[in-house]
Amino acid sequence: MVQISLNYFLQKITKRSLDKISKIFSKILPIYWAFLTYMLLKPGQENHEYWFMFNGIDKVLHVSIFAALGFSFVATFPKIKFSYFFQIILIYAFLTEILQEEMGLGRSMETLDIVADAIGCLVGYYIYKVLAKHFF
Repeated sequence: MVQISLNYFLQKITKRSLDKISKIFSKILPIYWAFLTYMLLKPGQENHEYWFMFNGIDKVLHVSIFAALGFSFVATFPKIKFSYFFQIILIYAFLTEILQEEMGLGRSMETLDIVADAIGCLVGYYIYKVLAKHFF
């Protein structure tokens, strides 16, 4: 009887924690998504060489920004099915790459960017799931 009560109590705390996190990220996600869209579609600029730049840094950036997007998305909608989550993020990745090509502002469509975006959203998804499992 005590074990059942303890499990019920822990489930209630977990649900409240996830609800609070979801509420916070429901405010963060649209702002981040709008900022990300702006950054992905703004006119291209001449790259300057900095000490921290290396070949492939753009792919690392794509993985990172889409990991943050994936984490924010699943934190906002924690009950979303994985297939829907992945489809939404992948459609967004494809659209931004297509728009980069079509807008003619010095940006170009790269298939490897879409791959990096997909990997990033998966990383963000699994980071959220691991943190939710261990802490919530």
